[in-house]
Amino acid sequence: MEKRSYVVDTSSKTLKLFFLFIYCLYNSSVQCQERTIYHISTEPPSPSRAPEFKNRFQKIILSILFGVITGLICALLFAFLVRFFIRYLNRTPILKGPVVFSPKIAPKTLQSALENETQLLGSSPNGDYYRTVLDNGLTIAVKRLEPFEDGSPETQSKSVKRQIQQELEMLASLRHRNLMSLRAYVRESNRFSLVYDYVSTGSLEDAMNRVRENQLQLGWEVRLRIAVGIIKGLQYLHFTCNPKILHYNLKPTNVMLDAEFEPKLADCGLTKLMPNLDRAASPYSAPECFQNCRYTDKSDVFGFGVILAVLLTGRDPMDPFFGEAGSGGSLGRWLRHLQQAGEAREALDKSILGEEVEEDEMLMAVRIAVVCLSDLPADRPSSDELVPMLTQLNSF
Repeated sequence: MEKRSYVVDTSSKTLKLFFLFIYCLYNSSVQCQERTIYHISTEPPSPSRAPEFKNRFQKIILSILFGVITGLICALLFAFLVRFFIRYLNRTPILKGPVVFSPKIAPKTLQSALENETQLLGSSPNGDYYRTVLDNGLTIAVKRLEPFEDGSPETQSKSVKRQIQQELEMLASLRHRNLMSLRAYVRESNRFSLVYDYVSTGSLEDAMNRVRENQLQLGWEVRLRIAVGIIKGLQYLHFTCNPKILHYNLKPTNVMLDAEFEPKLADCGLTKLMPNLDRAASPYSAPECFQNCRYTDKSDVFGFGVILAVLLTGRDPMDPFFGEAGSGGSLGRWLRHLQQAGEAREALDKSILGEEVEEDEMLMAVRIAVVCLSDLPADRPSSDELVPMLTQLNSF
């Protein structure tokens, strides 16, 4: 028994000594590593290796910067080339002959109808209006725009034609009950012919001329309906279309009336598209248009204000009366003067004066017209604000 206990004690002591030796060996190695690290971190670099290390570091940084800059330049150049190539592939080709947007019109039928004799409806500085009948019995109205000059270089001329073509295709996509829909167009060598639905009643200008000659009676309800239809058409152009579209030439000759006297705006945006269309100042032009050649949606509102004043007074803005000193020089200033003096009733068309309720509506409409005719665009309401202002005058 004593022998066994001695062996156990001897073996346990041996294990203890072995673990103690391992622990000391491990501890000494760790302390040696720590001293080495401390020595390396605190020892100053040798004078011969410091400049070499600094030069290598600078070369690495410059290489990285040069690579980044070169990569950015190559990426931008590649993106530019890809974009240019895509635009070249997607550019609109210049089409010849009829471009039709209505299934009721066949290109060959339209081409032959335009070559045959057509009935002249009227003329304007921007072109002539014709009436013609297709082989299928459909009556259409054609506006032949004045030829544009080809004095510019060939590339510029093609660019202008391509831009006009793109804008016409965009206008053909517009759909609103108070807009004349573009059914087709024909590009000739140096001009365009636009095809619309034929409206037998004619324009608002024709209707008001007949009213002045006592050949037509237009009550206040019909005139207010015309005004509401016009401003709804403008609201669609200004706030529904993206990007918004400006009319640029709003006046009674560009407002067509159907059989129920529902107005339809014609020639939307054509003055901007065609390089040589008539841009002269007129009674329907806002002051900023000929003062600083600036046109906004509020300029369209000014034109609407003149049309509303014509509907209320029955007077032609071109009347020599407005050239006299006592009239203020324009229909708008004359109407503003009477409204400020509390005599707006004197300006109303006597043929539509009737019930007291209608007279109150008309006097309220005079205030709206005067606000639309403000000299400063910021003082005019937008077409979006005018729609409820006019519709609240009556039930539509």
